[in-house]
Amino acid sequence: MRVLHWFRNDLRLTDNPALLAATREATELIGLYVFDERWFEEGIHNGPRISGYRAQFIWECLEDLKVGLASIGGQLIILKGNTVGLIASSFTEYECDFLSFTKHVGHEEIGDEKAIVSLLGSDKVMSRWGHTLVDIDNLPFTIEKLPNIFTPFRGKIEKYHTYPTTVESVQKQFSPISGMDSPGLSSFSELRIQPSSIDERAVLQFKGGEKAANERLRHYTWDSQALSTYKETRNGLVGADYSSKFSPWLATGSISPRTILEEVKKYEDEVGANDSTYWLIFELLWRDFFQLVALKHSHELFAEFGWKGYARDWKHNFGLFKKWIDGTTGDPFVDANMKELKRTGFMSNRGRQNVASFLVHQYKIDWRWGASYFEEMLIDYDVASNWGNWSYVSGTGNDPRKDRVFNTKLQAERYDPDGEYQRIWLD
Repeated sequence: MRVLHWFRNDLRLTDNPALLAATREATELIGLYVFDERWFEEGIHNGPRISGYRAQFIWECLEDLKVGLASIGGQLIILKGNTVGLIASSFTEYECDFLSFTKHVGHEEIGDEKAIVSLLGSDKVMSRWGHTLVDIDNLPFTIEKLPNIFTPFRGKIEKYHTYPTTVESVQKQFSPISGMDSPGLSSFSELRIQPSSIDERAVLQFKGGEKAANERLRHYTWDSQALSTYKETRNGLVGADYSSKFSPWLATGSISPRTILEEVKKYEDEVGANDSTYWLIFELLWRDFFQLVALKHSHELFAEFGWKGYARDWKHNFGLFKKWIDGTTGDPFVDANMKELKRTGFMSNRGRQNVASFLVHQYKIDWRWGASYFEEMLIDYDVASNWGNWSYVSGTGNDPRKDRVFNTKLQAERYDPDGEYQRIWLD
């Protein structure tokens, strides 16, 4: 039996429930990844939806995945274009018996899933949940009854939910497929997107792939043991280990949150548990919360006034927006963070909260412009985390407080007291 696995945000062989389930009976395996044509169109901020930073990182993930699949006799095809059309045509062209994929939470992505099932027939398609720590089929509430505030969500999960364990890696050997030497894209340049080199001042030179993800997990947990001080340092701005920085690999699915959880639990058993080890799990729960929020609210997550319908008189002033993008607002803390993003594709969590608050509360610019720009620029872009956090800051989402405004001057004094971070990016 020949299986076609549609890779998206599950670019790994370890703890990939959909891939494992689909390949149990398979004798031949083809992986397929599509750089969707919509990513190269203009977003609502008047720029593309993907930058060279993220595209390059994804490409590195795919190169690593290709090596992994080849080691078990599988193949990976990389394409660019209309996702639904390319999945359907590839399924037919390569005479596949079955399609598998990991379920997504994004409104657009779920639309693709439904269209493909309609074209191929439900009897030819199998999907599994696999992008979160929690198991969606074992929640103590339905998606419709998902709490809209994080604290009661966390309380119910911690009281009633048992985290599923990781599933084994795909170990079996598949039969090689003849006549498929090098279909699809073979080099990054074929994407026709300008590559972006990460500035040497970056906190980390991120490299894509499951191998790099596991190396980062090992370094942060065991080599540096920075995990043991995570809660105290997580709001830092300078250096590789003030936070875990797992997010780019989580976003692409090069590592699963359950793999991270198991490593944290192992560390707690061997070294010791403390507030910091718990807090990393706590932050993974925040990530899960936004994944489920995206699933619950669907297209309403992207609405101008959010799923709350919180009407605001947003400005659509591109001149002010351009100052924010370029880091020329005159607010040193905001400008430093925006320059870091522009030159590296990454920004700290503390920085993201401050620049988002500045854009929506000081400039009163439509929050969706900021979310759209972050979608383009961030190496670790994830539809649920990005749009969920932006709607939260803007007051149109899950924040129980209507207008949470960050005082960027006080924030800079607290988190960059000697100005080191600002000097790095403004000098």
